[in-house]
Amino acid sequence: MVDQYRRGWALRYLREAKAELEAARKMPYMAQSLILEAIRKARNAIYYSLGEPAFIEGIVREAAENMQVGNDPVLKCLVEIEGTIQQLAQLEEVDGEKAMKHADSLIQLASEIVETLIGEKVED
Repeated sequence: MVDQYRRGWALRYLREAKAELEAARKMPYMAQSLILEAIRKARNAIYYSLGEPAFIEGIVREAAENMQVGNDPVLKCLVEIEGTIQQLAQLEEVDGEKAMKHADSLIQLASEIVETLIGEKVED
């Protein structure tokens, strides 16, 4: 399935995503940037669990640009995560609570994907 190197990075990015989201809850004045970083790290965790991140990123970017995800639910999910990141990055002000709930659900989804791909339960 996933080699130890990529497994380690996937788990690290998940831990960091959760920590960024927790920091956003504690520091509302920095919430927007912390939430954005949490979602990026959750995305990176998925990329590492799938294989070579640069390769996966290229596939996702191409699918998003061409609006062609086909019947691949993982690719569709990754394109949607990328879209969320782009939207958050462009907004000047975000509804903090709504964005935190959305980020929390994306991190949970990333955890489930990583768990499935590495074949073990991810610690909370």
